Amino acid sequence: MRAFVFPGQGSQKVGMGVELAEASAAAREVFQEVDDALGQNLSAIMRDGPDDALTLTENAQPAIMANAIAVLRVLEREGGISLADKAQFVAGHSLGEYTALCAAGAFRLADTARLLKLRGQAMQAAVPVGVGAMCALLGADIDKAQALADAAAEGEVCTVANDNDPGQVVLSGHKGAIERAIGLVKDHGIKRGVLLPVSAPFHCPLMQGAADAMAQALGQTPPGALSVPLYANVTADVVIDPAEVQRLLVEQVCGRVRWRESVIAMQGVGVESFVELGGKVLGPMIGRCVSDVSVTSVVGMADIEALIKEL
Repeated sequence: MRAFVFPGQGSQKVGMGVELAEASAAAREVFQEVDDALGQNLSAIMRDGPDDALTLTENAQPAIMANAIAVLRVLEREGGISLADKAQFVAGHSLGEYTALCAAGAFRLADTARLLKLRGQAMQAAVPVGVGAMCALLGADIDKAQALADAAAEGEVCTVANDNDPGQVVLSGHKGAIERAIGLVKDHGIKRGVLLPVSAPFHCPLMQGAADAMAQALGQTPPGALSVPLYANVTADVVIDPAEVQRLLVEQVCGRVRWRESVIAMQGVGVESFVELGGKVLGPMIGRCVSDVSVTSVVGMADIEALIKEL
């Protein structure tokens, strides 16, 4: 069995998608459709930067999605490969969940781009700059991370935002609490804590305003039928019902990204092959979560051609 997976924020870089756009009309059409949907030249920011414009949450989220969908469209058009035929499941890391749903046909590309632009804006607006922060804990399992978060909170928000793999957990919350957590890592047997260069504290209760905004947006643009079931971030379980998908996408804004558990669950039902489209971030995480699986990360034309032969 095979799962197609889609990366989240942090996988963006200036120059993303350039090779695909030069090589394939299918990729160029994706970038153009996203530009048209957003009424902005996002593809130019992806191509030329500047880096701080691409890193803005409201640009990074649709850009990462567009890049991954471009890879998929090239696979489909040049390789004659249908996601529904080749994948038993899809999953995505945070914003990658929207990419996965677009890939599975639950959202049209233009709608996905608009939803992610809004999601980025709403997440940024939910918390004033400087109030929140996030940190990555290296050499921490979920239990150590939870104990550290509890100790550092001191009445402020400090929660596990991402359970990425057995040695990397991300905390999110008030800046003071996150700084306290970094100061306490050694006391909790954790190797180190690194402040993340993010503009807002994602996946924690401080994001409630953004969750409300997404509930309204998804009410107007609800997901349709999925051609392939999704492993959802907040439950680490399979979902196929569009109404349930919609509810979980709202919950996901403040909820934990249970990536490690999702990967283990997919392997548990028989997934032996993971294909990451549009990045090389999830592959290494998957390899640390489970053994005896094949992991392929597909970004450029050479990767696409190799995957077409394999499939």
